[in-house]
Amino acid sequence: MFSSRDAFENDACPVADDLLGQMYRANPNGLSLLVANVAPDIRARLALFCYRRSHLHALAVAIASSCSEWELVNSGGRVGSTLYALSREPARATTTSHGGRKPITLSTKPLSSFAPIVDDELDDEDVSETVTVTA
Repeated sequence: MFSSRDAFENDACPVADDLLGQMYRANPNGLSLLVANVAPDIRARLALFCYRRSHLHALAVAIASSCSEWELVNSGGRVGSTLYALSREPARATTTSHGGRKPITLSTKPLSSFAPIVDDELDDEDVSETVTVTA
């Protein structure tokens, strides 16, 4: 069993970057097909690799759902056990339409208020003195 120190020192993605990208972009049905083609020990290490990155957390839980508890604990210790438990929890209902991502909210109030600009009338003489024409 690896210690958490070993996991961070040897923190390299256990699959090719292309495959990881395909998994990231896949729908749930496509993801299960992609994950099925990965060896069980590599799959557990991949789930742990993704779990350590916040933007891949949902992918980690989905991959971990296809792993056994022994595989995850053997590869990640307590973190693997936690990931196994997370992957077995009932799915939380999300109301977002962006693949489970939280919606972005924008402020409806002005960011700051400025004092109104007062137009100062300049005399024609003042303007002609400040502007010099070079030929």
